[in-house]
Amino acid sequence: MNPNLSRLQPYPFEKLAGLKAGATPPADLPHIGLSIGEPRHATPSFITEALITHLHGLSNYPVTRGSSALREAITGWLTRRFNLAPGSLDPERQVLPVNGTREALFAFAQCVVDTTKRPIVMMPNPFYQIYEGAALIAGAEPWFLNTTADHGFVPDFDAVPSDVWARCQLLYICSPGNPTGAVMDIATLQKLIQLADQYDFIIASDECYSEIYLDENAPPPGLLEAAARLGRHDYRRCIVFHSLSKRSNVPGMRSGFVAGDAQIMEKFHLYRTYHGSAMPSPTQAASTVAWNDEHHVQHNRALYKQKFDAVLDILQPVMDVQRPAASFYLWPRTPISDTEFARKLYAQYNLTVLPGSFLSRTAHGINPGENYIRMALVEPLQECVEAAYRIKECIAQQR
Repeated sequence: MNPNLSRLQPYPFEKLAGLKAGATPPADLPHIGLSIGEPRHATPSFITEALITHLHGLSNYPVTRGSSALREAITGWLTRRFNLAPGSLDPERQVLPVNGTREALFAFAQCVVDTTKRPIVMMPNPFYQIYEGAALIAGAEPWFLNTTADHGFVPDFDAVPSDVWARCQLLYICSPGNPTGAVMDIATLQKLIQLADQYDFIIASDECYSEIYLDENAPPPGLLEAAARLGRHDYRRCIVFHSLSKRSNVPGMRSGFVAGDAQIMEKFHLYRTYHGSAMPSPTQAASTVAWNDEHHVQHNRALYKQKFDAVLDILQPVMDVQRPAASFYLWPRTPISDTEFARKLYAQYNLTVLPGSFLSRTAHGINPGENYIRMALVEPLQECVEAAYRIKECIAQQR
């Protein structure tokens, strides 16, 4: 067996199940689950119909590169959304559809890490645990970049020692961030591109929450946009990952894409031809229509904004919680330890949230997830409001 498998840590939801074990919540309160970031808004009917209409495509093997129609739809969306120069992104060489970005984020490290050079893979902390698992299985050393309130929940890249940068081969970033919702500005992204040039590493930008933002006049910037503003229209060393799961409410369709530096994408395509992970043709057809439509995405954002407004009106007077710039998560501080608070919410109020310490590692003297919880506002409005009132009552009992 691969010895690196023994280095993998339990997944956060495994830890959560252990935390809840033995607790019996009140039977008169229906359960509300805010722990998992699974979109629950209705899938747009035109996407479902496109999937059904193209089921005849199951009789053919799909190609790894995907259909030209899908790649052109993705390229068009990226160009419009991130103000890229028309024609600067080649749909033939710089875009690959993937079966959800989770598998692509994991596979990417296996493709690009060179184990002969004591590699480091950097990642935010707290983080999406796939980054850590990808680094470990690839034989690299994870290096955690703490994201704390005093730095706006964005990593302090200036604090990274030069000898660590020198060993870095891959930097995972997540903007908007999971779990904090923090957004990296253009200047920070451009600084990272300059560091990548200086130290010769690849930036893998997880932008899966880029379309869930609360200010229609301030969409989060992306890594390719930052590169374009530097005049780097080859997007060298820059790779972005996008998904339809959150944007279009189709987590079960497993559809996303990877795009960027043509030379890196060529190698990743080679890897994927062996990996055997081509997107099924019906999924490609449904994805094409999804990337070509923005109206359903605007409606989706409006639903989340409504939930944030209602929940924050209830919680902000009683706990330290801020409105995020983007994503569908709240990241409030807890009045007691995050694990104790989460267990109490479940045992006494039949409400499930995720302790922040389950999403992070102790690094550089602290665990930046301690005394926070992640709340995914994915349930219907009334259930999110009810959850907020239960949390408010739980806090009142602490006083």
